[in-house]
Amino acid sequence: MSPTRIYPRYKLLMTYDIMPEMYDPYFQYVMSEFVPALQNMGLYMTTAWHTSYGNYPLRQVEFVSEDLETMLEIFQSERWDEMETHLRTYITNYDRKVVRYRQGFQF
Repeated sequence: MSPTRIYPRYKLLMTYDIMPEMYDPYFQYVMSEFVPALQNMGLYMTTAWHTSYGNYPLRQVEFVSEDLETMLEIFQSERWDEMETHLRTYITNYDRKVVRYRQGFQF
C-alpha cells in the first residue's frame, strides 16, 4: 500500500500542556484513537513540537488538510466534539486555530 499523498493548504495548530499524572493515558489516547480518527476524517498529523524551555505550552501538534471545508466539517461534527472533550481530560491550557499552510513552525 502506497502512502497517501496530499497537498496541504491549511494547518490546524493545537497547543496545550499535558497534566503530569496523565502522560500515559494521554499518549495511549492520542496515538490509538485521536490521530487515526482525524486521519480517517481527512486531517493528517505532520508535526508534534515539544517545548523544553520557557513559558509556552508544552506541546504543539499540527494537522494539515487540502481544503478549509474539510476542517470546518470536522469541527462541526459530533465525533470531533467527543474526541476534543476526551482530549481535554488529559490536558490544560488548550488552544486551537487554523492557519494557511506554510512549511516549518507556525504559531
